[in-house]
Amino acid sequence: MATAFKTSASTRDRMIEEARALFAERGFYGVSIAQIAAELGLTKQALLHHFGTKERLYGLVLEQIAGELAGLKASSEPGADAARRLQDWLVAMISDTPPRIERSRLLMREILDNQVRAERAGSWYLKPFLGELVTMLRGVPGWSGASDAQLRATVVQLLGAVNYHAVSGPTFRGIFGTEAAQAMNDIFASQLRHMVHAVLAAGPEA
Repeated sequence: MATAFKTSASTRDRMIEEARALFAERGFYGVSIAQIAAELGLTKQALLHHFGTKERLYGLVLEQIAGELAGLKASSEPGADAARRLQDWLVAMISDTPPRIERSRLLMREILDNQVRAERAGSWYLKPFLGELVTMLRGVPGWSGASDAQLRATVVQLLGAVNYHAVSGPTFRGIFGTEAAQAMNDIFASQLRHMVHAVLAAGPEA
């Protein structure tokens, strides 16, 4: 179900947050502009007046997510090297997942559901975030000479582990039980650090 409005947010931000929850729950193609308007207590015409199109509203949701992800990079201690900063950034995505579970769901849906829209997308709101991760990876010793393709493939691999863990929680709770699933969750951050370290130490493939 969609989340409740936050009283401290502006009206426009509340609309985006509500739409974000619906997009995460049902996907871009699974929710209509009329359904979003109904959840917001607006008419379809009023919602279109605010945002123009469903694509534009969805873009604002992705823009909001991109801003959150960019903000997570500040979690490292000052002076940390590139490898540690990359580890910290990815772990911060995990730490921030419980109150933002819809973010990971939406990112996964964006990858799976974007086949048609990818051909005509005018803006890629996640591109700066991905670019920063690539730049950070290039700064890791042994990776400066890696090709763009190698760097991007590695970033996608690491992000896949982060987001898959985030969205798999409900299913694993059903399979293994709440206590076992929580134990898995508790050790994942440590395992993620080890995995990132191993990938970085191995260097880019030839």
